[in-house]
Amino acid sequence: MTKHPERTLLVAALTQPADVVAWPARDLDLALRLLRRARLLGRLAASLEAAGLDRALPDAARTILASALVTTRARARLARWELDRVAYALRDDPSLALVAMKGCAYLLAGLPHAEGRMFADVDLLVPEARLAEVESRLLAQGWRTAPLTPYDERYYREWTHELPPLTHAEREVEVDLHHNVQMRTSRLKPDAALLLSAARAVPRAVPGFRLFGYSVLAPVDMTLHAMTHLFHGGEMDDALRELVDIDALIRHFAAHEPHFWEQFASRAVELDLARPAFYGLRYAERLLGTPIPGAVRAASRAFAPPAPVVALMDRLVPYALFPPHPDRPCRAASVARLLLYIRSHWVRMPPLMLMRHLAYKFYTRQS
Repeated sequence: MTKHPERTLLVAALTQPADVVAWPARDLDLALRLLRRARLLGRLAASLEAAGLDRALPDAARTILASALVTTRARARLARWELDRVAYALRDDPSLALVAMKGCAYLLAGLPHAEGRMFADVDLLVPEARLAEVESRLLAQGWRTAPLTPYDERYYREWTHELPPLTHAEREVEVDLHHNVQMRTSRLKPDAALLLSAARAVPRAVPGFRLFGYSVLAPVDMTLHAMTHLFHGGEMDDALRELVDIDALIRHFAAHEPHFWEQFASRAVELDLARPAFYGLRYAERLLGTPIPGAVRAASRAFAPPAPVVALMDRLVPYALFPPHPDRPCRAASVARLLLYIRSHWVRMPPLMLMRHLAYKFYTRQS
């Protein structure tokens, strides 16, 4: 018996979904509850539907998964429509490059794991020189920013890699305009121009879309961005879902994209994203069984932090990524998430700024 059988169960549901139809009711019930917490119910539902196995489940489980699929498809439709509206608002400037990232990129690129994925918002990468112009034009077309304190306004405008979130007055989908994939103050200094220049245009005839003019990051860049967002981001609420994204991207591009692995390490170094690449490869392989070529794994060790840091991360990451057993509160998971939250800010801010920022966040949450 493993120390964390719920993790084993969850990984089995994600990596061997066809097997769940033969599971005893107790295991199936626990797996569904864990998947709901991780916002991954739709992924299992989509996998079973694609294999024609959804009808082999008990009625209650089938209803739960059908509902999850309805929800994720509704969210995908909202994301498609928001992308369409943004493109329409900026339609008179064909020179403007808009690069979709994260979930919307998976949707536009037609990647298999987009089906059943829960979409939260629309993330776009815009050339920094055009950022103020794009924001101004969207504001003129009905998008709005939520009221912010002067501190938060300055935080977004001067320190981060994105503008304050925009939401249209008639819709509830958040649009995040980024000019890079890391904060200005981060230790990592990726060159956004390299990402933009390598981006691939989305074909004009995308099923389910009427829009055109979007691009998505190149395959290696898309994978590196997913790794960076997870291990050099901030919140850990959707951490397992993001690791599942990384696993799916690697499996798909390794099978369908020539030279994916040949370019991976050198591109990580070129973009200054080698450290999150190390973590992404390490934990995708260790926790989800993602197939990583031995040469790539060996090369990634050159990007590793000191051994004590790796050992500490090996303890913290599984606690932070996996949802705890729903009937057994886990203090270790809360502590791990807090420590990784602090770490994510430590690598993105100078020490003095970090102390001021954390003090401000603590004060505002208490008031």
